[in-house]
Amino acid sequence: MTTHSRRSRLGGDAPALQRTGRTLPFSDERHLLAHQWLVDESYLLDAQDYESWLDLLTDDVHYLMPVRVTTARAAGFDCSPGMAHFDEDKYSLGRRVARFQTEHAWTEDPPSRLRHHITNVRTFATEDPGHLVVESAVLLYRSRGDVREAALISAGREDLLRNEGDGAGWRLARRTILADDAVLRTQNLAIFL
Repeated sequence: MTTHSRRSRLGGDAPALQRTGRTLPFSDERHLLAHQWLVDESYLLDAQDYESWLDLLTDDVHYLMPVRVTTARAAGFDCSPGMAHFDEDKYSLGRRVARFQTEHAWTEDPPSRLRHHITNVRTFATEDPGHLVVESAVLLYRSRGDVREAALISAGREDLLRNEGDGAGWRLARRTILADDAVLRTQNLAIFL
């Protein structure tokens, strides 16, 4: 999935480590730590504690959600080249979080009610023991207001987690989100997956 980062505007300097070998056993301590990290992150996102969430990101993070397209198998691609719902780095993510604190964040005032369901977690070692590649499936339930229908977003994610060795544990260095729908049926994407 890092090929998506390399093709994106902000992804040229994204960490390019790839998974090596087979999935780590579910009993492996690294898998357990990565799984717990994802669950803890989900609780922060559900609570919309975005400032704490930013602390879970590395300074060189790349956060990418390409636009999916429906094409014939022979086309060789299923994402629109050069287009993304999110193509962000730490600075742009920080600006989005700061905007939530202003009166201009009308897309989240009143705030959405969110629930991230994380499943199918698979963890892989990399050439660098301080990094793990973690695949997961996410189902986001989002409701906002009293009259609109709730939205569901289903996606697969590939994350690169880095242990920066500063006592803070694992941090997110790269996330690629591949939505299962070509057309997202939600009002906006003012939230994080």
